[in-house]
Amino acid sequence: MFYKKFIAAALALAAASASCAAQLDATFDVRADQPAAQISRNLYGHFVEHLGRGVYEGIWVGERSAIPNTRGIRNDVVAALRKLNVPVVRWPGGCFADVYHWQDGIGPRDKRPLGTNTSWGNIQETNAFGTHEFMDFVSQVGARPYVGVNMGTGTTAEGKAWMEYMTAPPGTPAAKARQQNGQEAAWDVPFVGVGNESWGCGGQMRAEFYADQYRLYQGFLHGYSKNKPFFVAAGPDSDDYHWTETVMERAMDWRERPVAPLLYNVDKPLFNGLALHFYTLASNDWFKMGDSAGFPEKEWISTLKRALTMDELIRKHSAIMDRHDPGKKVALVVDEWGTWYKAANNQPSSLYQQNTLRDALVAAVTLNIFHHHSDRVRMANIAQMVNVLQSVILTDKEKMLLTPTYHVFDMYQVHQDATHIPVELQSPQYRHGEVSIPALSVSASRGADGKIHISVANLDPHHSIKVSARLKGFTARSVTGQVLTAGAMDAHNDFDAADRFVPVALKGVAIVDGQLRAEFPAKSVTVLELQPSGTGAR
Repeated sequence: MFYKKFIAAALALAAASASCAAQLDATFDVRADQPAAQISRNLYGHFVEHLGRGVYEGIWVGERSAIPNTRGIRNDVVAALRKLNVPVVRWPGGCFADVYHWQDGIGPRDKRPLGTNTSWGNIQETNAFGTHEFMDFVSQVGARPYVGVNMGTGTTAEGKAWMEYMTAPPGTPAAKARQQNGQEAAWDVPFVGVGNESWGCGGQMRAEFYADQYRLYQGFLHGYSKNKPFFVAAGPDSDDYHWTETVMERAMDWRERPVAPLLYNVDKPLFNGLALHFYTLASNDWFKMGDSAGFPEKEWISTLKRALTMDELIRKHSAIMDRHDPGKKVALVVDEWGTWYKAANNQPSSLYQQNTLRDALVAAVTLNIFHHHSDRVRMANIAQMVNVLQSVILTDKEKMLLTPTYHVFDMYQVHQDATHIPVELQSPQYRHGEVSIPALSVSASRGADGKIHISVANLDPHHSIKVSARLKGFTARSVTGQVLTAGAMDAHNDFDAADRFVPVALKGVAIVDGQLRAEFPAKSVTVLELQPSGTGAR
C-alpha cells in the first residue's frame, strides 16, 4: 500500500511540476464574517437502481457467493461506502421504480416471482434484492433510505400498503406480515419519492396531470413511525420551468380548498421536496454522448461547461419556488445528477462507463454549486452508486476499485452539516476553441470545530493557478491540503492498479501575513483545511 501511495504521489507531483511553467493568477475572499445556510449532509446522497450491474454484483451477491458478504451484501462495497459517511440512498429507481411492485421482492427468495426489467434491456429481474435487502444494505452502510413509490404502473392502494408494511407498529396486519418475513421492528422511512420522471419514463404525463395525481397519492401515503416522511414530488427535467411552476402552483399546498384544520395541517406543504434531474454530457446532444475515456480536449471543456449549467438551473427553478414558497419550506432535491457517456462494450442498457479525472472535476464543480445554494438545495443523489454512470465504485466480479469521483466525495465530506461560507472569487478564464469557462470553482464552509475547509477545482488542464486569498472574519493558525490530480485528462484507476490515482498532500500552501497562499495544479481538485488561531476564529 505504501508503494502504491508513493507512486500516486509521484504522479501527482509530476503533473503539478509540468503545470508550473504555465501559471495563472487568481484571488478570492473567504467571507467567514458572512456565514450562510447549513450545508446539509444529505447533499452527499447516492442513488441505486435495478440497472446493469448496479445492484446484482455491485451490491448483492447472495449468501452463497465466494465474494465475502454479510447476508448476501458484499463486504468490500459496504466498507468503502461507510468510509464516505453516506447519508441517504435512493432506491429502487429511476425508471425502474415505476414498473416495480414491492410485493414481488418480499418473502423467501426462492419463491419470489421472476420478472422482466422492461426499463433497462428487458433482462430478467430475480427480485432477490427487495425491501428487506435494501433496508439491510442501508443499515450496514450507515445511511438512511429514500424509497420511490410506483406511480406509473402502481396504484394508491399499492403505495399505501407498502408504507404500512415498512412502518406499521407491531400488532397490525401489515406488521405481522413484515415480521413473518424476518423484520420485527418497523423501519424508519424518512424520505419518500412519489413517481419518477413522470414527464418521461414515469408516464409521459403533463405537469397538470402529475400535480393532480400527486395530490391523490398524498392523500393515502402515510408513515406510521414517529418521524413523518419527507415527501418528494417528481420535478422537472433540466430546464423545464413550466413543470416547476405548475407543480408548485397546483400541488404544493391546500390553497383555496376548504379543510378541517384539526384533520389537515394547513401550515405544511403537501410535499417537502421537488426533484430536479440533470445529467452532464460531453455535448448538449443525447445522440452524441461522447466517450468516457480517450476523449479530446474539446469534450473536456464541453463537459465541464455543461456541468456548470447546474448553477443556472438551480437559480431559475429556485426563483419560481421562491414566488410560491418564500419561506423555503420546500427543498429543491437534485436526486439524479452526474455524467452520462457512451456505455462500455456497446451495452446501452448497462450504463457502465469509465470514471476519470474529468468526472472528479464534474463532481467537485457540482458539489460546490450545491453548497452555494444550500438554503434551497438540501438533498442530492449522484447517479449512481456502483457500476452505473458516474459511480463512486466499480466492480469486476470479486474485484473492486474506488473511482476519482469516490475520492472527491471522500475529500468533500468535511462539508457535511457545516455552515456555508461565501467566497468572492476573481477567476481567470480557461479557453479552448470558441468555448470559455471560469478556470476555478470554489466553495468554503466552517465546521462545528471552528475549522474552515475550502474546496477548489482547477478546470484548466494546462495551467496551474496561483491564489492569494483574504480571510475575513477568521484568523488562521495553519493550513494543510489534499489534492487529486494526474498527468492525463482521462487518468483513472483500473482493476490491476486500483490505488494508483489517489489524493496526496498539497505542497507549498501557507498562511502569509494573514492571507492564504496556494498554487493549485492544472486539472485538479483540492480541499484545504484551515486551523483557527486562539483568537478571531469565530
